Amino acid sequence: MLTALKWLFVLVVSYLLGSLSFSIIFSRMIGRDIRKQGSGNAGATNMTRVFGWAAGVATLAFDMLKGVAAMLIGRALLGDVGVCLGGIGSMVGHCWPVFHDFKGGKGISIGAAIGLMIDWRVCVTIIAVFLIVALLSKKVSLGSVCAAVAIVPATFVFAPRPPMIALAVFGMVVAVCRHAENIKRLLAGTEPDFRAGKGAKQSENSK
Repeated sequence: MLTALKWLFVLVVSYLLGSLSFSIIFSRMIGRDIRKQGSGNAGATNMTRVFGWAAGVATLAFDMLKGVAAMLIGRALLGDVGVCLGGIGSMVGHCWPVFHDFKGGKGISIGAAIGLMIDWRVCVTIIAVFLIVALLSKKVSLGSVCAAVAIVPATFVFAPRPPMIALAVFGMVVAVCRHAENIKRLLAGTEPDFRAGKGAKQSENSK
């Protein structure tokens, strides 16, 4: 019974933490809702596109921090299983936040936090994949999808424990599914290149 309550506690707390969408919070502080700007997506990429690098990096950092906090709470209560539950809860909250009409980001920021909590080498691997693909293709969405896919084999190599593998697979599936429209545009050759800068008007819809 106590273990079940711990599971429930970790899931609820991590979901609520994940539901703190910092792109929405920061953009409203600036005076504009990010969901009505640029691509309309509540994520770090759109924040960078609309408000510049400082806003984008701050959003990425705080979104990762909430994911790490959720998984640390889970680890303290339930070990590896708690990390898995915390990652799942924060990912769901980030993508479908209860505080923001269930309209959130695409999971890449939380995916990076998941990689870090699984093993720092997993995090390094997915960041490297993201940077290489995004820089070569000039498409953040392609880099994001490739990084999401890379987390699974990286976890098998560096942290082949069942809860970590389950978390990696869950994170990959959610992130890839959330990029379904980007994938369609990539296959059709209509996905535009990413260019950052305050006031930039791009139609790419990532993170």
